[in-house]
Amino acid sequence: MLKVAVIGLGDISSIHIQAIQANSNVELVAVCDIDESLKNKVPSANFYRNYHELLEKEPVDCVHNCLPHYLHYPVTKACMEMGIHVFQEKPLGLSAAEGEKLVRLEESNKSVKLCVCLQNRYNESFEMLQQMVMDGQYGQLIGLKGIVPWYRPKSYYDSKPWRGKIEYAGGGVMINQALHTLDLMQLIGGEIEEIRGSISHLLDYGIEVEDTATANIMFKNGATGLFYATNAHSENASVEIEAIFEKGRFTIKDSKLLMTREDGMIEKLVEDTKMPGTKFYYGASHSKLISQFYSCVLNNSQDYVHARDALTSMTMIDAIQRSSEENRKIKLEV
Repeated sequence: MLKVAVIGLGDISSIHIQAIQANSNVELVAVCDIDESLKNKVPSANFYRNYHELLEKEPVDCVHNCLPHYLHYPVTKACMEMGIHVFQEKPLGLSAAEGEKLVRLEESNKSVKLCVCLQNRYNESFEMLQQMVMDGQYGQLIGLKGIVPWYRPKSYYDSKPWRGKIEYAGGGVMINQALHTLDLMQLIGGEIEEIRGSISHLLDYGIEVEDTATANIMFKNGATGLFYATNAHSENASVEIEAIFEKGRFTIKDSKLLMTREDGMIEKLVEDTKMPGTKFYYGASHSKLISQFYSCVLNNSQDYVHARDALTSMTMIDAIQRSSEENRKIKLEV
């Protein structure tokens, strides 16, 4: 049985802990957070306030890195250099440049596995859509649309000020709320030629990071993509991904894959599994990816989300930021 630790007991850690405790191949032996009030979040696990102390005292096989963005790279690096596997929450890093450091770290530590939590790749709706792209049964992909209309109150940033600072978050709505959408768009669309984007503040929150972003994405296969994400909506509405083919139109919305038929009628093809008691947009795929990763650790296989797999979406974010600053198209080099 693998011994596991969770470092960072913020909001997302509960999803990880639930998945770990449901896996018969692993045992959660230690947790770590600077907040002493979280000491009893996992009563059966040893609690630490310093991750260095945890790594020194606990003979763990894997660490779940659920820390704020600016701590992803240093903590993951420390674990991997000690021969400890890492399941790291998104994003890969603060920027594509930092993400590349993790790619090199993974490549230079072949015996240690690093999985990045881009769990929406494992949603049933996306898996079916991706298979349609691969099969080519509906012809050439013509266009993509990815929309994230969400809401974050000022208290979201005030309660955890790192979220509003470039130095600690790396960005705003793109890296925090819409990263999964960008990741899925590039998986469907393929290699990207160039991006023209714009970031802005629609909300008067006094934060450094963007709350709204738009982009036109040009893929090498000739397809075009429209991306729009904002935290200025009145609620957290459903993320929407639409794929337009020569012979069909498909939409992922409300956790369902929908097909628009020639007569205009909409048919549901598949619906994502949901995890009871969690936010609707989390779905159940955290658990699927975590189980897949531990299977790979036990069997020494490679079928999980590697650092290099997670790099493209970070490159897209950097390109949109640069395009907005320089008011021009940015060619992607991935």
